[in-house]
Amino acid sequence: METEIDPKRIDEFVNGIDFAKGDGLVPVVVQDQRTKDVLMVAYANKEALSLSFSTGLAHYWSRSRSSLWKKGETSGHVQKIKLIDTDCDNDTLLYVVEQIGVACHRGTWSCFDTVKKEG
Repeated sequence: METEIDPKRIDEFVNGIDFAKGDGLVPVVVQDQRTKDVLMVAYANKEALSLSFSTGLAHYWSRSRSSLWKKGETSGHVQKIKLIDTDCDNDTLLYVVEQIGVACHRGTWSCFDTVKKEG
């Protein structure tokens, strides 16, 4: 992230997230900082969220592999965290990122590209 955040504030933020509601996971909506496109939706546990703050790179929990993963670890298509926010119920996160390369495992910019825009 571009500015340093007080570790105490990060701990307060992380501990304020309602991970219990989703059995330890919360959904993460990922938005590109420049285009404002929604790139993907993933899940994070407390460790993934803490790593995202501490490294400045997006980390998630893979439900299919039951493991932590850093976005772009093998592809190089990392997501540099610019902002992490929560919704009003503290049970969903928003990562605003600088997307390097493509976001979707299919090789497309966004996972949300099946409906074509009119006009």
